[in-house]
Amino acid sequence: MYSEEFRISTGGREVVHDLTEQCTRFLSGADAADGLLHVWVPHATAGLAVIETGAGSDDDLLTALGDLLPKDNRWQHRHGSPGHGRDHVLPAFLPPYASVPVLDGRLTLGTWQSICLVDTNVDNPVRTVRLSFLAG
Repeated sequence: MYSEEFRISTGGREVVHDLTEQCTRFLSGADAADGLLHVWVPHATAGLAVIETGAGSDDDLLTALGDLLPKDNRWQHRHGSPGHGRDHVLPAFLPPYASVPVLDGRLTLGTWQSICLVDTNVDNPVRTVRLSFLAG
C-alpha cells in the first residue's frame, strides 16, 4: 500500500475543501494503475463528502449542516466555542473516510463529483488528510 499524509489549513472557518486535485497528484506519484483510493481524516470533528463544487452545492451543504446541526447550546459536549458539540456529531453524517475506485491510474468520479473535506469546527484551523492507494 502506498500512503501519504498532508495538512490542510481551513482558516478557522466552516469549509468544504476540494481535495480532488491533491488526490489526482497523489495517484500520479503512486504510479497507480487499477485499485482503490482511500481517503481518511483522523479527526473527531471533520468528515468527507463526494459532491459537486463550484456551483453552490458546497455552500448548500454547509447551510444544510447548519440547519441539521445548529450551533447552539443543545449539545451535551460543551467544550470549545459555543455550539462546538455539533462538530462532534458531524462525522456520524459525513464519515471521516471515503473510498473511490481507480482505473488505469484515474479516479472514477462522475463528471461533477469532487472529493471534499468538510469541516465545521472553527476551533481547529489545521486538518490532516491521509491518502492511501491499494493496488488491485
